[in-house]
Amino acid sequence: MARFMRLEVINTLLDVGLVPLFYNGEIDTAIEIITACAQGGARVIEFTNRGELAYPVFTELVKHFTKADPSMVLGIGSIMDAPTAALYLASGANFIVGPSLNPEISRLCNRRKILYIPGTATETEIALAEELGAEICKIFPGEAVGGPSFISAVMAPCPWHRLLPTGGVDATEASIGAWIKAGAAAVGLGSKLITAQAVKARDLDSIRDKVTQCLGWVQQARGEK
Repeated sequence: MARFMRLEVINTLLDVGLVPLFYNGEIDTAIEIITACAQGGARVIEFTNRGELAYPVFTELVKHFTKADPSMVLGIGSIMDAPTAALYLASGANFIVGPSLNPEISRLCNRRKILYIPGTATETEIALAEELGAEICKIFPGEAVGGPSFISAVMAPCPWHRLLPTGGVDATEASIGAWIKAGAAAVGLGSKLITAQAVKARDLDSIRDKVTQCLGWVQQARGEK
């Protein structure tokens, strides 16, 4: 059962403006990564369903952070179908992210008042997702669909969109600034933020510091600092 309802997750995500996302099949390592992100200021984390151990690891993460850091909002990504979404919702996922739009997932999440962030790559897909109740749409793959210019182009006639690009966002001031200034409500960062090198070396301080730095660039691009 989710501990955070849709509106709480939406407000937290929009406030922070950054969603770190990753997969790791080792529970202790995954806990360390999320802890480092939290220490850096991240409050919404997407664990991706990309490995054989994704489900049991995610279940243990929910158990751990319910006690260790109850304010942490954990969700699951790379979800393609409603049965898989239902499985993770039963394990405590607070939001569902997909690389594409699935109406069945949308209906499932709407019934439970859980945030569903579907993947979209055209204005038509964004509009359809919003008709199905999506408050935030993932723009994926962000770089391939046109980069920040795509965001500004679709936001011009539809300023009510809330868009979260992933796949093409770099952990740099220039990249994050360009996406946010183009109109992105938040950005998703995976391997560019939680690098394989840092994970292998257990360099958790570098992950923490990079998260803090990226959050600062989001705030700067928004004119908040």
